Amino acid sequence: MKGLVYKSTGNWYDVRTDSKKTYKCNIKGKFRSLGIKSTNPVAVGDHVFFEIIDESESRGNITKIEKRKNYIIRKSVNLSKQTHIIASNIDYCFLFVTPSNPNTSTLFIDRVLLSTKSFGIETIILFNKLDIYSKDDIEYIDELFNTYTKIGYQCLKISVKKRVNIDKVEKFMNNNVSVFTGHSGVGKTSLMNELDSELNLKTSKISKQNEQGQHTTTFAEMFDLNNGAKIIDSPGIKGFGLIDIEKSEIGGFFPEIASLSIDCKFNNCLHYNEPNCAIKKALENNQISNFRYNNYLSLLNNDEDNFRTNSFK
Repeated sequence: MKGLVYKSTGNWYDVRTDSKKTYKCNIKGKFRSLGIKSTNPVAVGDHVFFEIIDESESRGNITKIEKRKNYIIRKSVNLSKQTHIIASNIDYCFLFVTPSNPNTSTLFIDRVLLSTKSFGIETIILFNKLDIYSKDDIEYIDELFNTYTKIGYQCLKISVKKRVNIDKVEKFMNNNVSVFTGHSGVGKTSLMNELDSELNLKTSKISKQNEQGQHTTTFAEMFDLNNGAKIIDSPGIKGFGLIDIEKSEIGGFFPEIASLSIDCKFNNCLHYNEPNCAIKKALENNQISNFRYNNYLSLLNNDEDNFRTNSFK
């Protein structure tokens, strides 16, 4: 029997067949997560084969995973050397960004973009909560919008509450598998409810003390929308893992650095303190954003402590 994994809850997986029947499945035997040291060998979005062990209770055992075209990972919360696959077989990743309530740091943005780009996933940046921005917030978002648009990323300023540009989001999603990601409280679940009112999912509240969202999504789950789209809602993410990416490769995932680095004196230039570096020269000439370059250095040095709190704002 073949099916698609719609939900992952620890060791159990909801697998839906083409006939729309859902089976609660476990894993049979030992799985290797396609060469990745992961805490979860099966992920939402996986196409799997399973055997039925109890038809009356709709239970089964997963026996095989089809090869993934891509996936998104994060570092496991409690196991620093382990990774957790958030979702697989994705057409679009929608990254939700808010300047406050909660704040999304530019380092978090660039970490997500680096991770998704390294796995060949197109990411669209959604600047949400347009209806509540202060004047300073608007100026800040305009700066980010212009910076990321200039280097080739598709960006949208949206308001779920006022339905600003929601139709443009829907066009991207039609008949595709999308994953919503970002911190808790940025509006992922609210947008899902707006796209399909029948979902009626619980939204998170923002803590007044630290302006962070309180987690309502604890496990990744896929939902079908009326327009043929599939959405994978992921838990609020504290850290994206950069797996199997060498220091020398990081610059290649920054479009503006990749395009200018051919003019560096040394082929293996890391754009840190090497002489005749084209990137340092471009920085001096304002061809490259200061915060993007600072984020590049943080990722180059694997600066785990600062990536969530430093907003460069």
